Amino acid sequence: MIKTILEMKNITKEFPGVKALDNVNLQVKEHQIHALVGENGAGKSTLMSVLSGVYPTGSYSGEILFDSNLCQFSGIKDSEQKGVVIIHQELALIPELSIAENLFLGNEQVSARGVVNWNKTIIKAEELLKKVGLQENPMTKVKDLGMGKQQLVEIAKAFGKSVKLLILDEPTASLNDEDSANLLNLLKDMKNHGVTAVLISHKLNEVIQVADEITVLRNGLTIETLINDEYISEARIIKGMVGRELSDRFPHRDSSPGDVMLEVLDWNVMSTTDNSRKVIDSASFYVRKGEVVGIAGLIGAGRTELAMSIFGRSFGTLDSGRLLKQGKELHLKDIPEAIRQGFAYVTEDRKGAGLIGQDDIKSNIVLPNLKKISKRNIINKHKEVHIGELYREKLSVKTPSIFQKVQNLSGGNQQKVILSKWMFTEPEIFFLDEPTRGIDVGAKYEIYTIINQLVAEGKSVVMISSELPELLGMSDRIYIMNEGTFVGELSKDEATQESIMKHIMDNKRMDYHGKND
Repeated sequence: MIKTILEMKNITKEFPGVKALDNVNLQVKEHQIHALVGENGAGKSTLMSVLSGVYPTGSYSGEILFDSNLCQFSGIKDSEQKGVVIIHQELALIPELSIAENLFLGNEQVSARGVVNWNKTIIKAEELLKKVGLQENPMTKVKDLGMGKQQLVEIAKAFGKSVKLLILDEPTASLNDEDSANLLNLLKDMKNHGVTAVLISHKLNEVIQVADEITVLRNGLTIETLINDEYISEARIIKGMVGRELSDRFPHRDSSPGDVMLEVLDWNVMSTTDNSRKVIDSASFYVRKGEVVGIAGLIGAGRTELAMSIFGRSFGTLDSGRLLKQGKELHLKDIPEAIRQGFAYVTEDRKGAGLIGQDDIKSNIVLPNLKKISKRNIINKHKEVHIGELYREKLSVKTPSIFQKVQNLSGGNQQKVILSKWMFTEPEIFFLDEPTRGIDVGAKYEIYTIINQLVAEGKSVVMISSELPELLGMSDRIYIMNEGTFVGELSKDEATQESIMKHIMDNKRMDYHGKND
């Protein structure tokens, strides 16, 4: 008989005005991968925060039994001493410290005299990085890594502890398909070596691939626990999550692109940290009015760096290249100039760079375009409230009030606030960098619908995504990027996951023939 390593009984957790968990029950068997799924706001992360001591004993009701022992955790250190380690969706790394320093923060490798042993630290760091397949110098600062690599550092950090139960909250949200597959294989290998895992993920294909059992939460309630067998499908899980059938993952759009809106020619960008290293190499592409252009590629391919370098040179140093909007050459020297010229960039890091979590919804929405609601540098509070309500209704932001702090919204609703704030600047060209990272299937559908509305209004959208099904479902054309340059371009009819990966593996520089091809 398989031993139950974790049992959470009748867990109830309330916040002011909200019951986040309502008598939730969860059983996890030893040496298995147990998936926890549900829409944003269903209570998944809250339940795991209760388990790990983020919400300490006394702040909730119910019981936690781990290894058959009643546990009362006052904080994360208590749970980690028992072997419960949590990796949160929002990274807990210190950007200015090195990878090695982050890996052993609070667990320093010291000599007998209490001095940090750097040789031992680096050797152990290299071992941990090897486990997650990250080939980086351990002394590299975390701030110089992309989001995907930072996630791998966070996972490597957990491996450095004596873990019995590993909780992963959206661990592959910022990883591409190949890196996600490597991580999932690593989880399965850990299971074979005695580690139990709880996996929170919106990527249901990954859940089906690795989970032994799947517990569904909805609106803070336990709906069901499913045994993962040959009869389990994504549609079956989605039905439990949303309480209804979701027949189509991508909303229909009639595509009829117009004239070329943006053209980028021979774009060359040097690294922010090393001016001798070229990050973007002779990249050329175009996007029409009313068109969604996808950019595919592995992590480190240069997609984010390309978008940011165009958006007011917010990344790197432009070495050479031309930027044309409707045939007119532009020189965007900074972000305010990019905004004035009709550009918007929705970052992949919505909490770190896209939103001010402590501010309310209306303040975040008006932030990029304060001049529109100000006179003599004084904000018109009535206009601010009006704009907040307007976009709350227009994008169906689920919130009791526009005065609510953004940090208290679900991931999907935070993403809607980011889109709202850029829509308020009235741009013509949107760069959307991982626009649905870490949000559930229902919220994704709503974001896709908003994207369709933008292109129906004649806006141009460049969408960067590590999820190939998303690019295939939403794009009119797809460019493939590898090592800082474009290696292929595919029409909607030509594009498949196989054809995209073939271009990446072939790694042949794409000849750019211009917008009329």
